[in-house]
Amino acid sequence: MPKKQIKSKFDTAFFLANAEIDSKVVELKPKETLFTQGDPADCIFYLQKGRAKLTVVSQNGKEATITLLSVGDFVGEESLASIRGLRMSTVSAVSSCVALKITRGKMVHALHEEPAFADFFLKFLLSRSMRTQTDLIDQLFNSSEKRLARILLLMAEFSKPGERAQFIPPISMETLAGMIGITPSRVSYFMKRFHKMGLINYNGRIQVNKSLLNVVLLDRFPEQNSQKPPLPAIEPVRRAILSIDKNIRKPARSKVTAIKRKMAAD
Repeated sequence: MPKKQIKSKFDTAFFLANAEIDSKVVELKPKETLFTQGDPADCIFYLQKGRAKLTVVSQNGKEATITLLSVGDFVGEESLASIRGLRMSTVSAVSSCVALKITRGKMVHALHEEPAFADFFLKFLLSRSMRTQTDLIDQLFNSSEKRLARILLLMAEFSKPGERAQFIPPISMETLAGMIGITPSRVSYFMKRFHKMGLINYNGRIQVNKSLLNVVLLDRFPEQNSQKPPLPAIEPVRRAILSIDKNIRKPARSKVTAIKRKMAAD
């Protein structure tokens, strides 16, 4: 019988390192940038090591952190657009990073020549789009405390299959505040509350526990599990019943009184 062909998973890192692609290895120290908002969009980066963040600065100078990047992420994909433009964001290293810098032309050529790589990149773009939509929904409808819990879980990679890293990379309260849309003091308050409830630990670095998932998935905290559901207030209900009963009986009493008066007059 002919042997069945087993389709192996496409190794993007191996392909980019060994294919004939004009790539350059870029090493960054924490806080150094891959590119800055307003730079020409002429290349794309593939993160091989470390964590980075994507930020945007408004015209009045207010900075917001859009998302965090981890190993295996592409960034700068806007350079592949048919009409070249400028970078709309800044990408800087959170920890020591190693990234492959690929020119626009070589990236387009690789997508045309290697279907497996093109399929992988398309899945990445779809995943990035879904993540952006989820972030938007989270920002619009969830409380700031729940948004912080979700960010911590994503940084600890609890949303990915396989072995999970519970320690998040070093990050400041200001960065977390920029991602959530609240003040750093409010972030500090929520972090202390999470620590008090045993959802996170401090041991030089922040360690995220799986119990924090309850905040996001079940929308409740451990302290709420032992609480009994509140009983309905009895007194307001009793007063409402008496009021209804009084209103019903009032016309009946008036009618009886009128009949008695008529009989007395006769």
